Amino acid sequence: MNSVLTIAKREIFSFFVSPIAYVVLTVWLLFFGIVFYILALVFAQQAGGAETNLLTAFFGGTTLFYLPLLVFAPVMTMRLLAEERASGTIEPLLTAPISEVSVVLGKYLAALTFWCALWAPTISYVWLVARTGEHTVDWGAIGSTYLGLFAVGMFYMAVGLFMSAIARNQIVAAMLTFLVLGGLFVIGLAGYANVGDEMRAVFEYVGLWTQMAAFSKGIVDTRYLVYDLSVVVLSLFLSVQALRSDRGV
Repeated sequence: MNSVLTIAKREIFSFFVSPIAYVVLTVWLLFFGIVFYILALVFAQQAGGAETNLLTAFFGGTTLFYLPLLVFAPVMTMRLLAEERASGTIEPLLTAPISEVSVVLGKYLAALTFWCALWAPTISYVWLVARTGEHTVDWGAIGSTYLGLFAVGMFYMAVGLFMSAIARNQIVAAMLTFLVLGGLFVIGLAGYANVGDEMRAVFEYVGLWTQMAAFSKGIVDTRYLVYDLSVVVLSLFLSVQALRSDRGV
């Protein structure tokens, strides 16, 4: 456990001393700040006639929520192991007296920490909505929303870590992550097409679109959590196997 925390601290430190971290944070905050402002204007003009509320729309109610994730998730995870391999520091890391599992878990914990840091400022949006009193704040739904955000982050960070583990450089890792996550996003949209009920259910389940929409409405469906955790476990397992392949075990 100590080795996992040591690697996580090392990775978190390298995140926040690199310019890319602050570029990501700045662009992220600007983009979602503008989205929240636009949605607030739209809901203010609707004068309570909307079928949904501002926070539900912000957290997964529009494509403006999902599309940036397809860009930011690859950027956040592309360097985790691919950079180590490209810079040649992967060899000292693998020859150190730590297991591949500790390396993967440490890297993954760091990525999740950065993911949570990105979403932490959005709590101020909830505070603003609650303070104005123009929109009812369902605190149960808010709790499930952030649970959903964490579950999606676990999913995206795990997939990104695996792609970084098998890629030879950061650009390839980012492209692979984008293709996988983008493909799942498109599959989720296919659920809205004219397909059978069974296929629609499968598309919606795999695509994550309906997952975040459900969580933002206060619906905690354990099927989605099982799906996310299954992908996380599989991705981390494959990442460990990729490192063992590099070590020649």
